[in-house]
Amino acid sequence: MKLPIGQSDFKTIIDQKYNFVDKTLFIKEIIDEPAAVILITRPRRFGKTLNLSMLKYFFAKEVDSIPTKGLFEGLKISRESVYAEYQGQYPVVSLSFKDVKEDNFASAYRKISGIMSRLYDEFSYLQESGALSSTQKSFYAQILAREADQSDLEESLQMLTRFLFLHHRQQPIVLIDEYDTPIHAGYLHGFYDEIIKFFRNFFSAGLKDNTLLHKAVLTGILRVSRESLFSGLNHLDVFSVLSPRYSSYFGFTETEVTDLLIQAKMENKLLQVKDWYNGYHMAETTLYNPWSIINFIQKGGLLQPYWVNTSDNDLIKTLISTSSLPFKDDFEDLLQGKSMEELIDTNIVFSDLHKGDEAAIWSLFLMSGYLTATAHQYTPRGTLCTLSIPNKEVSFLFQRIIEQWFSRDYGLKWYDQFLDALLTGNLEKFSPELQKIMEHTLSVHDMSKHPEAFYHGLMIGLTASLHGSPSYEIRSNRESGVGRYDYAIISRDVQKLSIIMEFKQVKEPEGKTLSESKMTDLLEQTAKLALGQISQKAYCAEIEQRGLIRVLKIGLAFSGKRFCLLHETSEK
Repeated sequence: MKLPIGQSDFKTIIDQKYNFVDKTLFIKEIIDEPAAVILITRPRRFGKTLNLSMLKYFFAKEVDSIPTKGLFEGLKISRESVYAEYQGQYPVVSLSFKDVKEDNFASAYRKISGIMSRLYDEFSYLQESGALSSTQKSFYAQILAREADQSDLEESLQMLTRFLFLHHRQQPIVLIDEYDTPIHAGYLHGFYDEIIKFFRNFFSAGLKDNTLLHKAVLTGILRVSRESLFSGLNHLDVFSVLSPRYSSYFGFTETEVTDLLIQAKMENKLLQVKDWYNGYHMAETTLYNPWSIINFIQKGGLLQPYWVNTSDNDLIKTLISTSSLPFKDDFEDLLQGKSMEELIDTNIVFSDLHKGDEAAIWSLFLMSGYLTATAHQYTPRGTLCTLSIPNKEVSFLFQRIIEQWFSRDYGLKWYDQFLDALLTGNLEKFSPELQKIMEHTLSVHDMSKHPEAFYHGLMIGLTASLHGSPSYEIRSNRESGVGRYDYAIISRDVQKLSIIMEFKQVKEPEGKTLSESKMTDLLEQTAKLALGQISQKAYCAEIEQRGLIRVLKIGLAFSGKRFCLLHETSEK
């Protein structure tokens, strides 16, 4: 098999006879689409760039001076004879912002200026066109030479469509890939307002009420809210991961994956592949991650993360680590394979992420492919989605992110030994290492706003590698006996320890600072209360009902970076 790994140019794939999963009926859907401007949002590496390349080669008569005729022979769209009249009939403006990832606006602006200059160079024949005035040719030359000011650059897309129409007397088609990459970079690096202002003007000029435009198709990962970017663009139709239209054209269906595995003589691995890379629900269609599938086959059937390694995932890491206690509770349930219901807003407002808006964070996770919606319904308050982690690949990513909170300073070997000390009840080794984390890795600022959320997040981090483990089950805030315990690590082996934890925060009296000895005494008293509560409220009842006989009870009292840990072991 010849798989197109890293190759997203349609003509190259066809000419060089790469294995091609035929999605050409997407062209038919675009032609039939009544909206003049279409935005399709999907996770990265789900075929957006290839599909736009396919549209470009279909609608353009030639690309890079090479005729496109014959490229679609034998493909599904060629059997739809009524659509043949559209092939090669339009000027096509195709641009991508995928590489605009600069850390400041000036650099991003220069990169965009270069993109538009190269785009104008593709149509350099327009400089000699008798249909353009001398003023228009002067504008053209300034964009080409990268000498235009910002207002002219903001109008450069609109003006190019005008020039093409004047020359060809045919409305052009505009294709824009990864429109949101510069905006994401602006949010991460602190120039969000500047980049939003630029693109609001750029898209408004090029797409809003542009009567010279036949159709525009944009792709990206997120839909940036209409208020901040697409203000006034009333004829924009958006198709997200929750939309049934176009759902089967981005990602691989079960039939497509089965066909690929048969060709690779790996059909016996379908169930494993499904477990690892399936589970993306796009409205009514369940899809596989295409990037992972082709890499899995190329690597000879090696089951490992592929898609999650194509990004640094920095924003995801930050949002998880700084989230609230309720968010961490929900996130922990997801790690255990459970689902949850959340209100989702498909319009992403980046400032809401900064404010810790949980609906915005869940929405980002869903749109970016880190979660999937197994069901959804529209309500007056928003779209209510049933969310879950789609597959093993993403689950492993989350576990790794949480492990890295602790292993980044000490290494994975240290982390494994640290966790083993807890699981074997070696608290003489565990306690000083926990103190090391508290003193050297974490700042008081980490804990100041929501100390309980921090301590709960700490436990999630400590046990990250146990989620999905065949040996242990992680549970938190569960009813057992006559109350709800804070945290439990329940062994599936009767010979191994199960662990019940109870946390209590110690607060100094308002307006007073306790001496070292008094704080030590208060921490110890509070830890005793926590440990006693485990027995008094029979928190071990659930464990004992399972026939498990070895239980480690831990009472933890925290105050800032200080803590006291008391424990006892019971065996029956």
